[in-house]
Amino acid sequence: MRKMLTYRNKKDTVSIQVERKSVMVIAVCVLLFLVAGVVGTSLGSDFISPLDVLRTIFGLNEGEHDFVVLTLRLPRVLLSLFVGAALGMSGALLQGIIRNPLASPDVIGITGGAAVAAVGFVTLLGGAVSIKLLPLFAVMGAMVTAFIIYILAWKKGVSPIRLVLIGIGVSAITGAGTTFMLILSPFYTASQAYIWLTGSIYGATWTDIRTILPVIIIVLPLAMWFGRSLNAQEFGDDLATGLGVTVQWHRSALLLCSVLLAGIAVSVAGTIGFVGLIAPHIARKLVGRMFGSLLLVSGFVGALLVCTADLIARTVFLPLDIPAGVFTAGIGAPFFLYLLFKNRNHY
Repeated sequence: MRKMLTYRNKKDTVSIQVERKSVMVIAVCVLLFLVAGVVGTSLGSDFISPLDVLRTIFGLNEGEHDFVVLTLRLPRVLLSLFVGAALGMSGALLQGIIRNPLASPDVIGITGGAAVAAVGFVTLLGGAVSIKLLPLFAVMGAMVTAFIIYILAWKKGVSPIRLVLIGIGVSAITGAGTTFMLILSPFYTASQAYIWLTGSIYGATWTDIRTILPVIIIVLPLAMWFGRSLNAQEFGDDLATGLGVTVQWHRSALLLCSVLLAGIAVSVAGTIGFVGLIAPHIARKLVGRMFGSLLLVSGFVGALLVCTADLIARTVFLPLDIPAGVFTAGIGAPFFLYLLFKNRNHY
């Protein structure tokens, strides 16, 4: 048997059980998360030692690195970490709901819905409405798209395979809508929107951090609470219902959590693809299929993937600043083809 750690409160109303291995993996992920934040802030056109970065963050320096660290680099590094975490957790939720290793927010159309709403906002309403409303439009686009997918997939409940097939079709439609708006928009607006669609952390500000972080803080506990039922749902809807799980209610709540995470990530960083596909697979190799640990580790893996991609994008090709989405797509697309080949006998 696997070694487990168990916590129960005195009244036995709360009981938490987790594998020792998962605790160790999560601890290592937290450490890597912190190291990535410091090292990512250190590297750039000019190197700043990690010790100076920490001194600047805690206000112990004389201010010589304040602008570079606190204004230019730290917001960008933190945003890359939070965006990756949101996409990784969103992908883990979708793969748990749909019980399909190919599911991710970009594959089934959720990020496409956020993107078409955001591009519509930029190209059609740019200048007429405050840019601060862009995250709201992106999240609304993701939610409307997810609602359409859910309604079209409903037939005495929502089956996972029907959800993913309809999602792929809706993704194609949102992609066409985005392209159509780009063609109709002025050249400058279209070029800006195209860079954003590629997925870029360039120009990150503390406002972006304040936009995405509260959503993660609110959604994560809800996803952990409702996600407990996914361990039972893996054995099928009938068995999960027999164990007392209200399958459709839990599935709807978890889908909403996934949509919120993907929508807010797209709103501040554009469509950084395939992170939601790759991160849960790596996490599953590290901690297995127990959903609580899987969700947390997926978030950490996604954070490290996007942070690494953005670090390569802004340092290796100086003075060019390549969108991080180029590198995640370069890894993710072959990985997607590998999954298709690996599971070719199951579809």
